[in-house]
Amino acid sequence: MLKISEFQIKDVVNVADGKRLGHVGDIDIDLATGKIQAIVIGNSRMLGFFGKEEEIVIPWRNIVKIGSDVILVRYKDSYELEEN
Repeated sequence: MLKISEFQIKDVVNVADGKRLGHVGDIDIDLATGKIQAIVIGNSRMLGFFGKEEEIVIPWRNIVKIGSDVILVRYKDSYELEEN
């Protein structure tokens, strides 16, 4: 069993390039089934318009492994974010 507070302190790392994406800022839950649909990562390193944090939405199916310190995810758009 994992508490949401424990989930939010873990680093989220992209397995495609090994880069840290940030921390879980929110969780998208399907109220009908009670299942987590996605995690939302708020990344303060990538400030968007008006200084607002950019959010990265990772579907639950793209979570590879939840470890004691990190959450490994598949996110292939990370290289596009750095180029812009």
